[in-house]
Amino acid sequence: MTRLRPEKDSSVALMQAGQRAGETIWVAEPSDLSAGAGGPQVLATEITAEPWYSAKQTCWLPMSHFQHVWMRKDPPVDEAYLYATHLLELAELLGVQVLNRPAGLRAWNEKLGALQFPELMAPTLVASRLELLSSFAKEHGEVVLKPLGGRAGQGVVRASGSAPGLGALLELVTQQQQLPVMIQAFLPEVNDGDKRILLVHGEPLGAVNRKPKAGEFRSNLAVGGQPEATELTERERQICATLRPALIEAGLFFVGIDVIAGHLSEINVTSPTGIREVEQLGGIPIADLTQQLLLQG
Repeated sequence: MTRLRPEKDSSVALMQAGQRAGETIWVAEPSDLSAGAGGPQVLATEITAEPWYSAKQTCWLPMSHFQHVWMRKDPPVDEAYLYATHLLELAELLGVQVLNRPAGLRAWNEKLGALQFPELMAPTLVASRLELLSSFAKEHGEVVLKPLGGRAGQGVVRASGSAPGLGALLELVTQQQQLPVMIQAFLPEVNDGDKRILLVHGEPLGAVNRKPKAGEFRSNLAVGGQPEATELTERERQICATLRPALIEAGLFFVGIDVIAGHLSEINVTSPTGIREVEQLGGIPIADLTQQLLLQG
């Protein structure tokens, strides 16, 4: 809890909205989950979320005690993360609504999930083989390489298909052709911003444009991107409408998609951010609207 920044973190915004709606807020780590003959349980701490924050009590509770459980943890989606989703599925069997749905979290890698909609994306390839990656880079000239398990722009590299060191770079990022990576055609329009759109139950509730800082092509706020107020274009609304049925079917209640120049880039499902920026710049009470939609079922 001490690592969360109330002025920035979407998780805090959601907890505070829950408290305003009259909910009791409990927090726990994935390592606090357990399951046995008595069913799934959690070692949880009741807190006051607003003002941020004070702890009240810590105790073991059956997961059936809770109506809703938010699973928000930054990547990597490692063994501990995957096991937590399986334990949370046991809570689902008891009628607990887990957000986002554990099966959806496992199935929708934040890079690979977008490949279900290739027609919405810039030219993209996921591969380990150097000849495939090198050929793609030479065809498209300027490209971006993304690790499939990355977050917040970490490890994202811009490269040229004609660069003398391209082969060595591809060997490095694929760990000698053992690890697939995503390669995409570079979109120079990213200098005008990368739009984060927040969808709740498949509906876009707000967005923020993130502009790269000087000398940088990555626009992520975590690496210095600057947030700006923005409106959705017709193309972006079409993207959201195309995604909506699949997101609902997968139980992905709260999602952040990234769009550059009308092209879908990523579908973020583990712990999408941007609530505070949309609230501050757009005047849209995203957290409270999310809570209302949650309570409406």
